[in-house]
Amino acid sequence: MHHTSLVRATVRSWRRLLVPLLLTALVVAACGNSGDDDEDSASPEPTSVDGGASGSGNAPGVTDDEIRFAAFGTNSNNPLGTCNLDCLVDGIEAYFAFRNSEGGVHGRQLKLTTVLDDELSNNQQRALDILSANDTFGAFSAAQIPSGWANFAQEGVPLYVWAIHFNEMDGNESIFGNAPVTCPTCTSRTSAFAASEAGMTNIAVVGYSVSPASQQCVGATADSIERYGSELGLEVVYTNDDLAFGLPNGVGPEVTAIKDAGADGVYGCIDLNGMKTFAQELERQGMGDTPMVHPNTYDQNFVAEAGDLFEGDTVTVGFRPFEAEPAGSALDDFLEWMEETGSEITEPAMVGWINADLAYEGLRAAGEDFDRQKVIDATNQLTEFTARGLIPPIDWSRQHTAPTEDDREAHGSKSECVAMVHVTDGEFELVGDSETPWYCWDGFDRAWSEPEQRNFE
Repeated sequence: MHHTSLVRATVRSWRRLLVPLLLTALVVAACGNSGDDDEDSASPEPTSVDGGASGSGNAPGVTDDEIRFAAFGTNSNNPLGTCNLDCLVDGIEAYFAFRNSEGGVHGRQLKLTTVLDDELSNNQQRALDILSANDTFGAFSAAQIPSGWANFAQEGVPLYVWAIHFNEMDGNESIFGNAPVTCPTCTSRTSAFAASEAGMTNIAVVGYSVSPASQQCVGATADSIERYGSELGLEVVYTNDDLAFGLPNGVGPEVTAIKDAGADGVYGCIDLNGMKTFAQELERQGMGDTPMVHPNTYDQNFVAEAGDLFEGDTVTVGFRPFEAEPAGSALDDFLEWMEETGSEITEPAMVGWINADLAYEGLRAAGEDFDRQKVIDATNQLTEFTARGLIPPIDWSRQHTAPTEDDREAHGSKSECVAMVHVTDGEFELVGDSETPWYCWDGFDRAWSEPEQRNFE
């Protein structure tokens, strides 16, 4: 079954490399709007148990009937204007409803009982609120500025996050994500392949000066194309990692420079709004047919509302695309329970679903006599976690640490994979076979080879 018609609801995005765009200036601006700690919480009664027939020791947030979790992250003051915490929560609650319909785990229902908005700049305070209350077993987080994640690691409380801040995840064996810790400066075949599939030959790569992640993306993309370009007929002819966030002065001179350099494609290491500004200026300067590669624009409503600005562009996707066939994966369950709970199908919701699945699998693997450390230890023994086919395999026994350019075997992924969609008539169309949507290479062999189309279960 093809699912394009099911996903015209918003697929909000700002993904793995770009969301860390938030600068000190934005934090300062947000501080002026910060509220009190209790405005967005739904705090449960204190809930620790003292053992019992079904075990669990003295685990905070665990009763005879429930295992309670918290979620915290950015809703208000988000400078990108995209859905963050609320959409993550949609996916978590849909997943919990799915598992609870089957009886939960260890005879208990999974519940999300505390949700706190960090208002952009108060992530650490919200983390401390949750930790001091000590009435939830673990937490989920989708944050623009993850200043509170380290507090969870220090306290040994399981934390499941939107994996877009690798520095804060690196080396912390109790912080888990929808993706493993990766190397943002390393070369990859995925970016070169995406550029080739988009029909580019002479490529411009652009990013923001204020975001280290964006600048690293520019450097890594350019290096990747330099490394693999001879195999694909690609060349980088223009780079710019000095753009101002928000592009307040437009990009007229930059597009002129791209045009003068002879570029026939743009690879963007910027957010979806920035990509729209580039598309508008390319059109104004007679380059409206120039294809772009977007790492951060998997948002159906945003693309549709842009008319033909993104026509023919390529968008990379970090999980099994909604347009793919389920093919033995959990995609059908996700779509069914998002509808069942009345939630929009969005990228952060999928992240929440994947994170909730990891929390569930860790609890299940830890056994009935579980506590926080046993769940952390059990989760770190999951060596082929795919969230039932939604992501390429993660080996949590060794992927809490970033790999390096020259050593991928110690901490890198066994498979280097990318999924992509093209924009056609304002809608996303899957690139490749619908049942095997992943283009993959051996993650440890860095030489160029043709990718294998794969499916994960």
